[in-house]
Amino acid sequence: MTTTEMPAVHECTVSGCSYNHDGCHAFAITVGGGNGSADCGTFVPLNTKGGLDRVVAQVGACSRTDCRHNSSLECTADSIRVGRGNGGHAANCLTYTTR
Repeated sequence: MTTTEMPAVHECTVSGCSYNHDGCHAFAITVGGGNGSADCGTFVPLNTKGGLDRVVAQVGACSRTDCRHNSSLECTADSIRVGRGNGGHAANCLTYTTR
């Protein structure tokens, strides 16, 4: 899998993230967490908006080895959605599905 084949962040509904302004503007996100949900490790709760000018966000890494989309720490989903989910973290991978 090359960087052009990485799953896109199809949707992010977390309005409090600095990378989210009309979509995720981070180059890549990291999915992790261990609290029963898959947290977006790239979530930054600042008033300043950041990231790239155009929307190109993709999944760079996933450490949730219990997810059915995880193969050798790479996400194999076609695309993912990020939003408020389970656990105490403000941004979760809503595509996360346990094996």
